[in-house]
Amino acid sequence: MSDKSPTLRKTLSANIKKHRELAGLTQEKLAEKAEISANMINDIEGCRTWVSDKTLEKLTAALKIETFRLFIPISLSDSEIEKTAILDFAKDLQKIRNDFNSGFENALKVRGIKT
Repeated sequence: MSDKSPTLRKTLSANIKKHRELAGLTQEKLAEKAEISANMINDIEGCRTWVSDKTLEKLTAALKIETFRLFIPISLSDSEIEKTAILDFAKDLQKIRNDFNSGFENALKVRGIKT
């Protein structure tokens, strides 16, 4: 366990607990939904154990959230997260626009149509 970042462990643990509580689940209910032991949930939330990729998938499925949400630092406010998401989305949208325009222009050139 010492090879894992303490900050990352704390972030993951805190987010699992936060999302579990938001879902109105006890550790036992989350364990049941994720098909893992309640002791494992307790150890994960207590930063005493790390999760495998399979366990992470089970937890996110049981919590009905995207995996990345478990790694967002707790210190970020919802507005900061929204702002970051909007900026990322805007960059992605611009890239899609550029790719589309480039592809469209190439298609016109292939057909001998001037723009």
